Amino acid sequence: MNDRILHPALAARVCSAEEAAAHIRHGQTVAMSGFTGAGYPKVVPQALASRMREAHAAGEDFRVRVLTGASTAPELDGELARAEGIQLRLPYQSDPAVRERINAGTLDYIDLHLSHVAQYTWFGFFGDVDVAVVEVAAIREDGRLVPSSSVGNNKTWLDQASRVILEVNRWQPMALDGMHDVYYGTARPPNRKPIPLVQPDDRIGERYLRVDPDKIVAIVETDSPDRNTPFAPPDEDSRRIAGHLLDFLDHEVRRGRLQPNLLPLQSGVGNIANAVLAGLQDGGYRGLTAFTEVIQDGMLALLKSGVLRMASATAFSLSPDGIDEFNREIDFYRKRIVLRPQEMSNHPELIRRLGCIAMNGMIEADLYGHVNSTHVAGSRIMNGIGGSGDFARNAYLSVFMSPSTAKNGKVSSIVPMASHVDHTEHDVMVLVTEQGLADLRGLSPKQRAKAVIEHCAHPDYRPMLQDYFDRACRDSYGKHSPHLLGEALAWHQRFVETGSMRR
Repeated sequence: MNDRILHPALAARVCSAEEAAAHIRHGQTVAMSGFTGAGYPKVVPQALASRMREAHAAGEDFRVRVLTGASTAPELDGELARAEGIQLRLPYQSDPAVRERINAGTLDYIDLHLSHVAQYTWFGFFGDVDVAVVEVAAIREDGRLVPSSSVGNNKTWLDQASRVILEVNRWQPMALDGMHDVYYGTARPPNRKPIPLVQPDDRIGERYLRVDPDKIVAIVETDSPDRNTPFAPPDEDSRRIAGHLLDFLDHEVRRGRLQPNLLPLQSGVGNIANAVLAGLQDGGYRGLTAFTEVIQDGMLALLKSGVLRMASATAFSLSPDGIDEFNREIDFYRKRIVLRPQEMSNHPELIRRLGCIAMNGMIEADLYGHVNSTHVAGSRIMNGIGGSGDFARNAYLSVFMSPSTAKNGKVSSIVPMASHVDHTEHDVMVLVTEQGLADLRGLSPKQRAKAVIEHCAHPDYRPMLQDYFDRACRDSYGKHSPHLLGEALAWHQRFVETGSMRR
């Protein structure tokens, strides 16, 4: 791999994954690259998991604290979780094995806004970072690193870790060189300065990651693909949700509250988000921009058609077909995509100043607009808040979307009181289900409740919600946000006991 490791002294540190993993010891904090199944280390975590299994078989404890950018893939999160090797995990996860252990109480998890992770690490809130394991596409002659398919928190991991292990992945195309914009102008309070980014396509940093060569203790060569889950084709509910939202955006343009080319788009990951992006294809828009976290298949299609002029993110989240399309047309896309550290892609000040339109999924919303995007029945974690809070709190327009029911209609996504609140009524402007769209801007709590019941609730649950609201307005302790606390929580208790919210 001489064409990928060009620094003479560093080429001598190439070793096996097993030798690299030997640098990691029990109880250490290990920061790993990766963001939504892109750019994560592929082989060192598996070698580490093997060492953990051997230690456990010998009656020894071997667990580490794992920090990443966001979710990764089975070769990292899954392997370490199945080896019972993760003591603590942050900030976002989506692996079934990790989720199982979090909910069983055997793995500590910190659910964190993605924009906070880098700065909290710099502040020392997580303690020292002992080892960073970071995938890169190449090492240049001067020791700088060509980032791979995600940037995430890699800049911070490389700066803060005492020791660094690099995986140089030949599978990552060298044409990624030049797509990244790594900003090194951040500082700790009170010495922070304004970030000089005024348009989504501004470049304010460097093409490469820096690292002190003396900290690099091992380099492992790989040729392994990213693992992202294929998206299912948009179903009827997703198409209807997309249709309601696109009609609303058209209305906002006609009212003069949005420009004809909208504002920078942020889109969460998933089938509904991809359905919205697909709907933009036929909406008559041109020259749009995206300031978001991940590049999905739908954004590639919008870039190809000219609906989207450019996209700024921190990582890719592409299906296998999307990866093939990107690699086939990489010279086209590299001129229109910028990948930044997530402390920039999710920076609250930038989101607010650019005026993003934030579109994210939810598990449930209550009558007053509080949104739960992380927990089932108030206590069982799904994936985590991710970057949705960064965008919802600071966006020009914050939208949350979900089908109105789940589990074949046994559960309503619109409930009297959210079982867990990630986004308060103060940060939620628009709710959308396949039933319709509720614009909550400028409404008092009781006005919001009426709009949510009328436009978002499924017909099977609408009478129950209306009955609850009417009785709450009559009998509740206060009349500003009327609630009957015991009955509101009983909706979720019925689900826990029977798997259904139906009476």
